[in-house]
Amino acid sequence: MKRLEKLKTNILRISIGVVYLIFGFIKFIPHLSPAEDLATDTISILTLGILPSQIGLVSLAIGETLIGIFLIANWKPRLFIGIAIVHILFTFSPIFLLPEEIFGKGELVFTLAGQYIFKNIIILSALISLKIDLDINLRRKATLASSSNKLVAIKN
Repeated sequence: MKRLEKLKTNILRISIGVVYLIFGFIKFIPHLSPAEDLATDTISILTLGILPSQIGLVSLAIGETLIGIFLIANWKPRLFIGIAIVHILFTFSPIFLLPEEIFGKGELVFTLAGQYIFKNIIILSALISLKIDLDINLRRKATLASSSNKLVAIKN
């Protein structure tokens, strides 16, 4: 069963990493990302206009690309899953900051940008699942280490 759990975790981590890598990479190419305008407008609002839109977009592209690379490589997964969770939570901010971009003319009718944001619920759920799995594995390792230390102490 542990082998299947590890396989599930790897598939989930790598697939999220690939999505981050692709969505981050396309932000480097002007007008390729369907979320470019939404991202620049949101960054402008969140930074109170202090950060120029192009710098904000390139920073976002770098961040998303790095998250993708590090998730795929499984380097510091706890750290980068945490960073990805924070990032994904920020992707919901246009719902409150730019509702007309998300809902269009109807209250329950999503624009393409709105659909783009709401698909992140799945990614957020998967990231939380990965974080839970990592926490469980850390507790198991700590319990095993503690048990083995007690056994050594008993033998001595």
